[in-house]
Amino acid sequence: MRRRLLAALAFGAAAPLAWSVPAAAQGSVNVYCSVQIEWCQAVATNFQRDTGIRVNMTQRGSGETLAAIRAESQNPRGDVWFGGTGDPHLAAAEENLTQSYTSPNNAQLFPWALAQWNQSNQRAIGVYAGAVGFGYNTELLARKNIAPPACWADLVDARFRGEIQVANPNSSGTAYVIIATLVQLMGEDQAFDYMRRLHPNVNSYTRSGTAPIKAVARGETGVSLSFVHDAVTERNAGFPVAYSTPCEGTGYEIGSMSIIRGSRNLTQARRFYDWALTEPAQRLGFEAGGQLQQPSNRSAPLPPNAPDLSRIRLIDYDFAKYGRSAERRRLIERWDREVGSQPR
Repeated sequence: MRRRLLAALAFGAAAPLAWSVPAAAQGSVNVYCSVQIEWCQAVATNFQRDTGIRVNMTQRGSGETLAAIRAESQNPRGDVWFGGTGDPHLAAAEENLTQSYTSPNNAQLFPWALAQWNQSNQRAIGVYAGAVGFGYNTELLARKNIAPPACWADLVDARFRGEIQVANPNSSGTAYVIIATLVQLMGEDQAFDYMRRLHPNVNSYTRSGTAPIKAVARGETGVSLSFVHDAVTERNAGFPVAYSTPCEGTGYEIGSMSIIRGSRNLTQARRFYDWALTEPAQRLGFEAGGQLQQPSNRSAPLPPNAPDLSRIRLIDYDFAKYGRSAERRRLIERWDREVGSQPR
């Protein structure tokens, strides 16, 4: 997968926030959105403008969205799940919670986006990609005379006691990608030993994957475990934020999209899916909220200052294994027992 990704790149809160967009009489679509709020808003506004289809949008993390889709499986309320890390989309596909669809726009996509589609039996498709790394507040670390982290090994050092934030894998797909990355880098037992040693240095396990880097930007914590494009977004907004990627190697996400099985608005859901794969739609993450992921449409430009994944040491992330619902559940349950429940 890493080779395919690099080859492709060479070519080129407690309650969810929901809103609707006024619409013409073209039907409606219920979208579960697992990217940043500004991006979700732009998607709703522009899709409504382009198609006249009413958008009922609910924004929350990918882990929470997967839980909601499971809970609603006998009476689905959503039609499309847009964005969020790919592993829970693969889990949903495996559990028959989503349905297959072949978009006419598939031909416009990078191979890594279509690899996600093929692995999921055509039920989840790649919309963007981004790598895991460390975000940090340059002013705060300098004031405390703390050298920034460059490797996974640095984070367990005593100098980072109480200085790190990372999301909770029960609600955040970002956090699960981090766990799966560590397991693949170190081996499972060594990875959990590492996370137990990291635990005293963590001041909070947040609900969402973007909350830690926002806390870094506000100076509330020194370091976050985040997708590095989110760190660049905060830096571009004027905050004293920098990032590094682990010297040992790191994992990455393929942010995905799926149509929910039992969709009541299937025609509109497919219209949304097709639209979201187009070049203009894939510009919206950057244009609306400064998001800096690699778009999956080959014609969509890499945003200015976006991290270049071809220059990051990426592991050969096993999306098939770590996207399985049983493997995801098992690793999160082990994290709950051995890490999350421990005192600090």
